[in-house]
Amino acid sequence: MSAHPPIGADAVVPPRGGAIASRLRLARLRLQARGALKAGRDVHVGRGVRIRTDRGGRVRLGGGCLLAPGSRIEAPGGTVAIGAGARIGERSVIVALSQITVGDGATVGEWAVLSDAEPAGADVEVPIRLQPPAPRPIAVGDGARIGAHAALGAGARIAPGAVVGSYAIVPTEPRSR
Repeated sequence: MSAHPPIGADAVVPPRGGAIASRLRLARLRLQARGALKAGRDVHVGRGVRIRTDRGGRVRLGGGCLLAPGSRIEAPGGTVAIGAGARIGERSVIVALSQITVGDGATVGEWAVLSDAEPAGADVEVPIRLQPPAPRPIAVGDGARIGAHAALGAGARIAPGAVVGSYAIVPTEPRSR
């Protein structure tokens, strides 16, 4: 894990014990992913963690990272890379249609959402639900902290060591057409 212990209300703290159970949960996730999940050493996987890869999606977990209970990673055709020592909080959701990168030692708080897709809205005559989403990569820098219940949208860039407050919504610049 990181050199400094987590502090504050948004800290993601690993549960005590259960190393064997964690390894078994990681093995089950690897089997379900059929080769699309790569994990480093000492990855801690909490109860109820779900990882789904479809249509060529890939997930890479760095050594010593923590996936807290109930967290979910969806990679339907995209790539998710979680850095070494990163912590993903309870019930956090990461959805990648293109690419999401969480840097080494970064923390994503509980119930936070990272989604790299947004409605395209290209044709005003067609309902949004019928238009394909427009994915843009998300990058969270090394050592950054994303607060509990925060939301990062398509194209968000968080600088290394930056702090995003709880319940914050990180907007992205409109795409140039």
